[in-house]
Amino acid sequence: MDALQRAVSIIKKAKKPLIIAGGGVIYSEATQELKQLVNQTGIPVAETYAGKGSLNFDEPQNLGATGVTGTPGAIAVAAQADVVIGIGTRYSDFTTISEAAFQNEAVQFININVAEFDAFKHSALPLVGDAKVILQELLPLLENYVVSDDYKQQILEHKQQWEATTDAIYNLNHGVPMSQGEVIGAVNTASDANDMVVCAAGSLPGDLHKLWRTRNPKGFHLEYGYSCMGYEIAGGLGAKMADPSREVYVMVGDASYLMMSQEIITAVQEGIKLTIILINNNGYASIGGLSESLGTGGFGTKYAYRNEKTGQLDGGILPVDLAANAASMGATVLKPQTISDLKQALEEAKKISNTTVIYVETDREQRIGGFAWWEVPVSQVSTIDKVSKALETLKKNKTTQKYY
Repeated sequence: MDALQRAVSIIKKAKKPLIIAGGGVIYSEATQELKQLVNQTGIPVAETYAGKGSLNFDEPQNLGATGVTGTPGAIAVAAQADVVIGIGTRYSDFTTISEAAFQNEAVQFININVAEFDAFKHSALPLVGDAKVILQELLPLLENYVVSDDYKQQILEHKQQWEATTDAIYNLNHGVPMSQGEVIGAVNTASDANDMVVCAAGSLPGDLHKLWRTRNPKGFHLEYGYSCMGYEIAGGLGAKMADPSREVYVMVGDASYLMMSQEIITAVQEGIKLTIILINNNGYASIGGLSESLGTGGFGTKYAYRNEKTGQLDGGILPVDLAANAASMGATVLKPQTISDLKQALEEAKKISNTTVIYVETDREQRIGGFAWWEVPVSQVSTIDKVSKALETLKKNKTTQKYY
């Protein structure tokens, strides 16, 4: 029996299968084949960062984001899956929740990948080749396989729950300053189905992974291999040059903006229109939150003066004017104060031919956060109680890691 037939045999015996859709689905232009397969079989799909957009968000089998920054439903289904079909994924640390995502003791893996190295991960049955071609071969072989009605209902409930949560976050009406989720919702709602969002680093990627409702395979471009701060505007410039027909929304936090904002000048110089949503929460909120979760208090992650009396960085907020900085490089700058203002600014930006920066201040504490743990080193020798507690939590979480 060849590998393809063995894969079909394994899938047909599965009670709770799950597809992990990685970037390879999109790179191989296999999105239609994936849609046909999951509509036909009812197998649910969870998407990696690179794979987001493999299915439109409203497909009934799409559980949304997977892994550390995943939706509760995708995390729960991954934990109980008896067969995991990885399509074009590297099974990165985020995707596998630091090797703790798949908790079923009897779980089996089938990996479709052009790279043998990735196809063999997790002791999988490897199907080495192009995702589109292999899915085309699998479709007729699985035409009589359908997941149970109970499993379909479970997937539907997970999906409905997260869509309701997303709606609530989009319409939080947090006031001034806005919440980050509200901003994402406003941009997502204002964008057309063919438009693209570009992001790279900070707390935005995790929130976008869960919240952005993708409506085309190229609608979500997020460089997250190494969380490259500064990529956003340059990446958006390239995306707009590749397809000038659509709006490109660059979402960038204040810290990442400061890494490489100067490509605004290039966009203005070349007459290439970008819509940049510049979110200011006065510091490094993502790493600050991670630091706090490890018991170290988010030290040095706010744009604050040094306190002359204590020597700590806990003085007043620094008077950094990022809106003025963007204007100095030739961008048209809009400064909405409320969520209603932001929605108007997004519509106004569509009518402006110049690169436009929409400057928004957000509540630093109003981020979505995660529903899964992530293995990050914690100091093993500390006099701080919170650090000691974080170490105990780490040890407990590590007991859930599995190796195949």
